[in-house]
Formats: sequence, C-alpha cells, structure tokens
Amino acid sequence: MVAATRLPPSLPLSPPEQRMLIHGVSWKDYVILREALDTPGLRMTYCEGVLELMSPSRNHELWKTTIARLIELYAFLLDLPLLGYGSTTFRNEAKERGVAPDECWRVGTQMRDGEIPDIVLEVIHTKPILDKLHVYDGLAIPEVWLWQDGAFALHRRLAEGGYARVERSIALPQVDFEIVARFVTREDQDVALRELAAAVRGA
Repeated sequence: MVAATRLPPSLPLSPPEQRMLIHGVSWKDYVILREALDTPGLRMTYCEGVLELMSPSRNHELWKTTIARLIELYAFLLDLPLLGYGSTTFRNEAKERGVAPDECWRVGTQMRDGEIPDIVLEVIHTKPILDKLHVYDGLAIPEVWLWQDGAFALHRRLAEGGYARVERSIALPQVDFEIVARFVTREDQDVALRELAAAVRGA
C-alpha cells in the first residue's frame, strides 16, 4: 500500500454498501439492465456472464469525489495535462466486460468514443465480489488506482496482461500520493484543497 493514513475519529463510517451477485447474465441482458437502471445510486460491474450490483455508501461517494478534486488540483498546480471523465461506463462485448469506475482520466489526449482512459480509480469501502483488476485487465486499462483502508495501491498493466504494483504512477509520476492521502478522508473539502495546494507548492 502507498501512503497509509488513519481515518480521523470525527468521521463516522457510513453503513456498508449493499452488494449482490447474479450469475448467468447474457451480454444482451446486461446491456438492457444497464440502460434501464442507469441511476447514480446503482453501480454495475459485468464480467464473463456475472453481474455485480452495488449501492455506494455516503463515505464511498465522499472519498471518490475528494480524491478526484485533490488529484485534479494537484495536476493543475503542476501544469499537467489531465482530463477527467468521471464515472463513464466502459463496455466491450468481445471481452464480456462492462464497468463504470469511480473516476477516470486521460493524460495529454482527449478520450473519443470507443476509447479507454489511461487511469481509473476505484474506492473500496466494502470488498467487491468481482475482482476489479481482472475486469479492468480485460479492457486493457493501463493504470488502476485503488483506495482502500486509508491507503492508495497503484497498479500498472503489463504488456502480457495482468497488473503489477508500482510505488508511483506511471502516467503521472509527479504526483506524490503520500501528500494526497493526507486529505482524502476530510469532510472539509474546501480547506483540504487549500492545504493540499500549500503542501504541493512547498514540496
């Protein structure tokens, strides 16, 4: 893990996400369900006939939003060409994969229809039933960031497939995740952003 931190005692844990796994789901049925149930309160992950449904918790949404704001401010301060695409859904019928990351980004180039991001973020508040790295491997996502238990774990996809843990982001090596991790669980996002800016400028 990179940059482990303790959760501040003032931040109570919200109830865990509700997760459900459905087996034997065809690609056609997944697409129909995805279009019919496309709401902010429901996340779907599809992999090789298995569908996971998840209702994110308050803390899940807080942390993923805070991370996105911190990372994008960090990139802005360093004049890095980072473009955010939020929780866009990515689907590939041939690979039997469908997933909407918590956040995703391209570095230096815009993402066109049918293209994939350079980086995806997954906040793990309760353990996913499906292996998210296996899902993203099938989509050939170059870099996956996991936030879990107060720490970042960064994963870079190998040329032959699969992921390897890395200490620094390959796409954004300038970002110090020890600095970012200090502020992820803060409720006062506005203050946290100002403090991050001061830390980056002083680094």
